[in-house]
Amino acid sequence: MRSHKCGELNTQHLGQSVALCGWVHRRRDHGGVIFIDLRDRAGLVQVVFDPDAPESFSIAESVRSEYVLRIEGIVRDRPEGTHNPNMATGEIEVLGKSIEVLNESETPPFPIESEIEVNEEMRLRFRYIDLRRTEMQHKMKVRRDVTRNLRQFLDDKEFFEIETPYLTKATPEGARDYIVPSRTHPNAFFALPQSPQLYKQLLMVAGMERYYQVVRCFRDEDLRADRQPEFTQLDIETSFMNEQEIMAIMEQMIRRLFKDIIGVDLVDPFPVMSYSEAMRRFGSDRPDLRIPLELVDIAEEMREVDFKVFSGPANDPHGRVVAMRLPEGGELSRKEIDDLTKFVGIYGAKGLAYIKVNDLAAGVEGLQSPIVKFAPDEVWAKVMAKAGAQNGDLIFFGADKADVVNEAMGALRVKLGLDRGLLDGDWKPVWVVDFPMFAWDEKAQRYTAIHHPFTAPSCSVEELKADPGHALSRAYDLVLNGTEVGGGSIRINRTDMQQIVFAILGIGHDEAREKFGFLLDALKYGAPPHGGIAFGLDRLVMLMTGAHSIRDVIAFPKTQTAACPLFNAPAFVSEEQLKELGIKLRKPTGKDEKQN
Repeated sequence: MRSHKCGELNTQHLGQSVALCGWVHRRRDHGGVIFIDLRDRAGLVQVVFDPDAPESFSIAESVRSEYVLRIEGIVRDRPEGTHNPNMATGEIEVLGKSIEVLNESETPPFPIESEIEVNEEMRLRFRYIDLRRTEMQHKMKVRRDVTRNLRQFLDDKEFFEIETPYLTKATPEGARDYIVPSRTHPNAFFALPQSPQLYKQLLMVAGMERYYQVVRCFRDEDLRADRQPEFTQLDIETSFMNEQEIMAIMEQMIRRLFKDIIGVDLVDPFPVMSYSEAMRRFGSDRPDLRIPLELVDIAEEMREVDFKVFSGPANDPHGRVVAMRLPEGGELSRKEIDDLTKFVGIYGAKGLAYIKVNDLAAGVEGLQSPIVKFAPDEVWAKVMAKAGAQNGDLIFFGADKADVVNEAMGALRVKLGLDRGLLDGDWKPVWVVDFPMFAWDEKAQRYTAIHHPFTAPSCSVEELKADPGHALSRAYDLVLNGTEVGGGSIRINRTDMQQIVFAILGIGHDEAREKFGFLLDALKYGAPPHGGIAFGLDRLVMLMTGAHSIRDVIAFPKTQTAACPLFNAPAFVSEEQLKELGIKLRKPTGKDEKQN
């Protein structure tokens, strides 16, 4: 139907007859001459209709925004002084000879050509309109390019692309499963995979050695900007490679991806940081290294002070007291500090103590804060020295249980860094390694897996049994600008080690056989040493396009309530379908209605 795409025309096509198809991006009537900006996926081109061709001119007069047209015409130079440097086709235009309306359009619910903010609910309800916008077309193109680039790299490295099932068995992997009732097996359910973790391990037992898959994953969990109930990850597994070798080849892949797609040279090699160092310096295992602010431990200085807000956590083995210097933060108003206090409250902090550094040379007299009176001058001198304070700075403090301090002060660090434009560089990747193997759940009084139950520890079976609380895992996460874009580990490949890990997690022998018998059996048949990693494809594209949410780089995402306004999903199903599946619904309670 067309000889060329709209956005690819240029001066090389001068004098050529062309046939174009696309949408009316904009129509303008300038004193008897009609201009139509015709848009397709490749871009825009200006088409001119004049009264010398009365039939086509009449049709051009009648078209409106988002009509679908087929146009034939001649490519010509734009008149002198009318070139548009903001358009790829800005040096030429098409003199329209014929025009055919392929389909009309009602007035769109929001303008496609405008940069005005549109309510996200409206954008998702009319996603097929939203996706026509240039910004969204670009994001979908980048997503295509990213996927193609990653596939090409792994193909060249002799990885096999292998699909794994969507209908599988529920396994404990950290989030709730989406379950699917089976008609042919009454009262039994499939689960949609949170990841292909167990399948890819079985593929290594099967001798595939190098596997990858661009795969859809499903997790029924609370949502935020970088989470969706269904998302896409690049899943990778290898045999006969240790963590350093896996990290090296993945680093090569990511470095090439950023160079090829957005022309960015990432640092070579990526820095490596232990989990304990990341938590100590940044309060997060996803540190944004572009932000120069750091947490400094001052528990030692605060153990003997009369201020129990500080001395309590300082003497608590599970507590933490930190200071964080904000350069030139003394200019913050009281209202701004109050707003920051409310912000850290979201993360469980009971308050936000601070000191304005007016004049270090004046000692404690040069420090402005209600808390200064609660500690001797020599203590504050040590704290200011540790924090690296300078005149005009603001020193923030966090004191509580270590988890609360890390979360609250880590979030404050990021907020201040972004809000005050303190970023040092555009792209800062880092590998985070040496994660704890387990975390202790106070409420349940048992250990939980930091990553998943199949991650190998860095110690022997005997050492793991003797002291599980201090065991480290052979796990590694790739963090970019404060976002975890990939995570993986070396896996357990011996039955005895896997059974010990299950036992520490409170998974008894019978439960382990019921849920993971197939894996335990497979490990008996010569399972090779193996490990892998999974990258969040949506997160990578989000970062590379500068989007604020992965919803902006997914064609048809869900809202933050895990709903689809376009299809009105989830939706009720008929009694007949439920009866066929052997399912009976209970009446919703007031609690259910409140949640909805």
